[in-house]
Amino acid sequence: MSTSMPSVNDLPYADGDFYAFEQLLSAKEQDRLAEVRDFLAREVRPIAVDCWNRGEFPMDLIPKLADIDLVSPVRRQGYSNLFAGLLHAEVTRADASIATFMGVHDGLFTGSIEALASQEQKDAWLPEIYALKKIGAFGLTEPLGGSDVAGGTRTTARRDGGNWILNGAKRWIGNATFSDWVVIYARDVEDNQVKGFLVDTTLAGFSATKIENKISLRTVQNADITLTNVTVPDFFKLAHANSFRDVNKVLKVTRLGVAWQAVGLQMAAFDVARRYAVERHQFGRPLASFQLVQNQLVRILGNTVSSMGMMARLSQLEDAGLAKDEQSALAKAFTTERMRDSVALGRSILGGNGIVTDFEMAKIFADAEAIYSYEGTAEINTLVTGRAITGISAIV
Repeated sequence: MSTSMPSVNDLPYADGDFYAFEQLLSAKEQDRLAEVRDFLAREVRPIAVDCWNRGEFPMDLIPKLADIDLVSPVRRQGYSNLFAGLLHAEVTRADASIATFMGVHDGLFTGSIEALASQEQKDAWLPEIYALKKIGAFGLTEPLGGSDVAGGTRTTARRDGGNWILNGAKRWIGNATFSDWVVIYARDVEDNQVKGFLVDTTLAGFSATKIENKISLRTVQNADITLTNVTVPDFFKLAHANSFRDVNKVLKVTRLGVAWQAVGLQMAAFDVARRYAVERHQFGRPLASFQLVQNQLVRILGNTVSSMGMMARLSQLEDAGLAKDEQSALAKAFTTERMRDSVALGRSILGGNGIVTDFEMAKIFADAEAIYSYEGTAEINTLVTGRAITGISAIV
């Protein structure tokens, strides 16, 4: 009689979707998600650790991402927000760095064009953006401005005839070392309002320098940007980006995307931890046979399911046009806090092997820190939610 353990892939709930949220999708969406999942298993996950270790972006992956056609699944392709969220979670599950590349290009950059450009501008720019023939970045955060950038944007824009002159600096700008365009948000010196501009990265006075020594999302090419008298023609000023309130139209949606990343990274942690617990033996038994290990796995699963449930409902509200800023804020704060707990539990299950990237969990654990921080820290998003439920702002 064989005593070998079954493959993890043959066990119930092999996909980690314990409450079958994918069944809320249409048949077409389920098929499309399965197609993308197969692509990620072939093209992304096998190279993810090596790229992360080297801190290099796999440029040869971009044409393959273009072929699978992931950009703008809701506005352009007509899929639901739930599908778009589960899709983003799946990309994160394969590699958080590639998901962040797509989140910057698709969510922040493309989202800025879709939400804030005129129809003439969209017609001129979006075809190449959708096809990944033009790679984009999003320039909002500054060296001295993160959570307070709404009222403290230091980068300036000055009207000069038919042009705008941009001066200032941006920091943590993903994709910026190799992007073709960057949407730069700058304060108009005339009316003190934040405006948006599509900036060609080959323009004189524009420079981007890679940020080194990161411990998280190492594959993502974050940059420090400087703008020194960069001249931008008036056509490249986003027609409907005239205040920070307009910027928030983009951030509300992309905050959902980051919360979905928190779901995806928890799914990744569960995948790696469960496989390790079933296949690794200690004291002559699989790790999974110990009660404390099962407790840790179930806690990861509970965190993941609760996060996914919140996001599924919020996606439905977004589809109905009912989602609010504070709901996105709560989702980002809650899911990323659960994510931090999940990846720590996963790292613990792997013991010493959890601190080397060979077993994936160390990368998953480290990447969680960036996701926890960007698109608004947990503290700021908590205060946004607190303001909504008390009517009192605790943000200075």
